[in-house]
Amino acid sequence: MEQRAAATPTTVAVAEVIAAFAGGSASRPPFGLRLAACGLRLGNALRPAPFRCARRATPRRAARIVGMRLATFNVNGINGRLPRLLEWLVETKPDVVCLQELKAPQEKFPRGEIEKAGYGAIWHGQKSWNGVAILARGRQPVETRKGLPGDPDDVQCRYIEAAINGLIVGCLYLPNGNPAPGPKFEFKLRWFERFSRYAAGLLKSGHPVVLAGDYNVMPTELDVYKPERWLDDALFRPEVRAAYKALVDQGWTDALRARHPGERIYTFWDYFRNAYGRDAGLRIDHLLLSPAVAGRLEAAGVDRAFRGREKASDHAPTWIVLRDAPPG
Repeated sequence: MEQRAAATPTTVAVAEVIAAFAGGSASRPPFGLRLAACGLRLGNALRPAPFRCARRATPRRAARIVGMRLATFNVNGINGRLPRLLEWLVETKPDVVCLQELKAPQEKFPRGEIEKAGYGAIWHGQKSWNGVAILARGRQPVETRKGLPGDPDDVQCRYIEAAINGLIVGCLYLPNGNPAPGPKFEFKLRWFERFSRYAAGLLKSGHPVVLAGDYNVMPTELDVYKPERWLDDALFRPEVRAAYKALVDQGWTDALRARHPGERIYTFWDYFRNAYGRDAGLRIDHLLLSPAVAGRLEAAGVDRAFRGREKASDHAPTWIVLRDAPPG
């Protein structure tokens, strides 16, 4: 039986989020974002700022939101595979990282080692199962939500969200759902429905958002090495693929597929039957971009070689590169 840990929304000061958005300070954020603070609400976790907006002001030059490399990586046990994670951070220097399957309770997260590598971190840990985290190079992510809303009985640690350098970054670990059909598959569909509702709200806000993580879905036959063998699997059943398509159709861009529209590209290879050596993989790790971010997409890829290293995760890091955003 899975161990469970509480998943409750986290409220943060609006001024802190604004500071994280564009490099200002909590006491004096950039002008354009000070205006937004008068009613900014993200993830149902933020409250309106306790000050009134000035009717007139003389703004300074708007801050430029710099480009970044953002990645998602299911580490399959953060403490057991910490050397591989640190190795990858040093070699590729991503600016923002979403981690899944920490498999560690809150107090066992290796914060010290992560900070020594140059990253601030927030995390939502759970013993033996699940667990998600967001890392940011050279800064501390500002947490805007911990846990997915919509079901007070769901205490699995599968979603965390932060404001980082002009973006809202949501990190998710969608349930596997096997065996299907069955209770685990029904839970997966319910979780997916809740996530889609929440994602629609983020999209409606107009904020630049990236939703990155292990979705446990192969969206199309191009995303699985032998589709005919996966027809009844919870990662490929028609209900799950339809749910993913409906999510993307809200207006999200599947970054990896947008940059590699016809390529058979994978992010996961099982440990069994030499799957990595045979390139018998699956594409289940995705980065979805809101319209405010999609236009900045410059590159996307998979750090496939890291899957082949000793004691590696069965997933490979999947990443995007975003161009600088013009001053707003």
